[in-house]
Amino acid sequence: MKKMLCTLLALTMLFLLAACGQQGAAGEAGDLAYVKDKGTLIVGITDFAPMDYRGDDGSWIGFDADLARAFAASLGVEAEFLEIDWDNKLLELNDKNIDCVWNGMTLTEEVLSSMGCSEPYWNNAQVVVLKKELAAEVKDVESLSSLRVAVEAGSAGQAAAEEAGLSITALLTQADALMEVEAGTSDACVIDLSMARAMTGEGTSYADLVYELSLTEEVYGVGFRQDSELVAAYNDFYAKAWADGTVQAIAETYDVADFVIG
Repeated sequence: MKKMLCTLLALTMLFLLAACGQQGAAGEAGDLAYVKDKGTLIVGITDFAPMDYRGDDGSWIGFDADLARAFAASLGVEAEFLEIDWDNKLLELNDKNIDCVWNGMTLTEEVLSSMGCSEPYWNNAQVVVLKKELAAEVKDVESLSSLRVAVEAGSAGQAAAEEAGLSITALLTQADALMEVEAGTSDACVIDLSMARAMTGEGTSYADLVYELSLTEEVYGVGFRQDSELVAAYNDFYAKAWADGTVQAIAETYDVADFVIG
């Protein structure tokens, strides 16, 4: 009986070791295999024109959205878009709720140290948006010192505003920051130049808002999990998509050709 029990224990240990070995092999297959096996590339975004925003039919469109679909297709999978709290983007990525952060993400030191990042694909800046009647008063950073400034929590805009010593209110999205200025709750906001150009001025949703002062210059990249093979896969995809004109065609669709990097 004792011998039989020892034999059963030994067999159980062998089974557990074999199971662990199989899990290890699956883990070693990596992020690329993980995405291909499940058949989807889940893209973490916020509502941010012209990068990711809702079209008339409710689907996600924009430069980043269209490029993400093309990248997913190159992997043989479907792109799915998930709105996230931008301040929690790293947590969402590492918990595998999303497979990448692809939403006009500035390649800050914090981002570069915590994610596997692509090569830059977009030139950008953080700019101050305010109502036309206040524009004449804004000449430099010092002239912003008395203003109430809205920013997106966890964004490059927040970092730039804090670096400039401004009095800020952190909100969920850049769209919320724009609405704060429109409503008069905030005097100004600091957002991405790409969004400011798409959303403010004559013929836009915020015709009485303008952008003036640039606080920073920066570049965008796509963020994946650290050590993910998807970084190299994306860089290879982008180089080919630039060479065959796909990137430029998408950029022209959204009138952003002067932002993209080849």
